[in-house]
Amino acid sequence: MQYSIIDAHAHLWLYQDAEVEGKKIRSLENGKSEFMGEIRQMLPPFMIDGRNTAEIFLANMDYAQVSAAIITQEYIDGMQNDYLLEVQNKYPNRFLCCGMVDARKPSFFSHAEELIRQGFRAIKIPAQRLVTDTSRILLTCDEMMKMFRLMEEKDILLSIDLAKGVEQVSEMNEIISEYPSLRIAIGHFGMVTCKDWLEQIKLARHKNVMIESGGIVWLFNKEFYPFSGAVRAIKEAAELVGIEKLMWGSDYPRTIVAITYRMSYDFIIKSNILSEEEKVLFLGKNAEAFYRLKNLSVPSYIKNMSED
Repeated sequence: MQYSIIDAHAHLWLYQDAEVEGKKIRSLENGKSEFMGEIRQMLPPFMIDGRNTAEIFLANMDYAQVSAAIITQEYIDGMQNDYLLEVQNKYPNRFLCCGMVDARKPSFFSHAEELIRQGFRAIKIPAQRLVTDTSRILLTCDEMMKMFRLMEEKDILLSIDLAKGVEQVSEMNEIISEYPSLRIAIGHFGMVTCKDWLEQIKLARHKNVMIESGGIVWLFNKEFYPFSGAVRAIKEAAELVGIEKLMWGSDYPRTIVAITYRMSYDFIIKSNILSEEEKVLFLGKNAEAFYRLKNLSVPSYIKNMSED
């Protein structure tokens, strides 16, 4: 492998201890978690203590020859800012970590200011969690727009996952129009298996907006490996906005319960639908430029015991 592979959507945590819509999420043993009223296999079962650490991820990255990863956040994992700041400082050439504010609570702007002072170069908003059956927090509310203005002024990147379909697309268009220099990465490939997913992809027609595919393998989980439907969706999105606007993301570690980390991208490499140039751009080159990553190296390939 002669080029860098970059994971534009991954997660780390020391423990899960969160609440979403009044329901608890917390780490249990052997990779399981209490998740909003049921027990789910959140991690591979060999991660017995529930700790999803940078060192475990680095071992997976090195084995899969992934040069760097963008560490995003989600409310279901709890606030991981303190840990991720440590990770960013310890491994600056392998990780770009997003800070996260709790936009479900008032007065989150001051927290955003503090995260930026601490050195975070990106902030995550799990915007899909702001729309519930009983309430809605607009992405264009005064405090949110104030935060986006600050982020544009300070050149802080916005990582954001949207609700299904067109639910928040008009709000995003307003944000993009108001803050055209704000760099935005939209996750989960527009919730590709849901109705009107291409409306989210179209947001990447704007100069500073990119789409990353974190979660695409769980969205196509029923189809499973080699995820031919996911490859076709990537091709369709590329025809709509250009391959240079799309980036690979794994949604590690939840996705490696079902598949290995390498499998979360090698279905792209093995595809005959995408050209070699498209694969290079999608798997790393686009993300390297967009996230302004420097001093990357490609981990050496290590043969498996099962290989000749």
